[in-house]
Amino acid sequence: MLIRSFRLGDYSAITRIWNETGLEETDSESFDALAKQLAWDSDLVMVAELDGEVVGVVVGTVDGTRAYFYRLAVLPGKQGTGIGRSLVEALEKRFKQRGVNRVLIMVNQDKPEVLPFYHSLGYKVQKYITLSKKLSS
Repeated sequence: MLIRSFRLGDYSAITRIWNETGLEETDSESFDALAKQLAWDSDLVMVAELDGEVVGVVVGTVDGTRAYFYRLAVLPGKQGTGIGRSLVEALEKRFKQRGVNRVLIMVNQDKPEVLPFYHSLGYKVQKYITLSKKLSS
């Protein structure tokens, strides 16, 4: 397995992965968010490649000494094989190289089944409430 930075040719593969794992909202929203992250810091968008096929993706961002990652997804048929763990560990390594000392993630309350995976990586549930507001464009 190869963990590497995203390349433009990976876009259709990662949107397929997001679709198959239920992470896709709309094509335009995903493309815009991904384009902004790539413009900001393309080294923090990483993919897992197995036998020439992109099978996993994670998107990270850094804010000072804190980092975040989101949209971690692995093709359903490849889940449970260590791909997600490898993606997170590779991204954490890049975070450390940038002086990050804390990584934060958000998990959808409708997906509690992913919590054991994150716990196995050392992530702990915090007592925060996340609020959001969509601003019209």
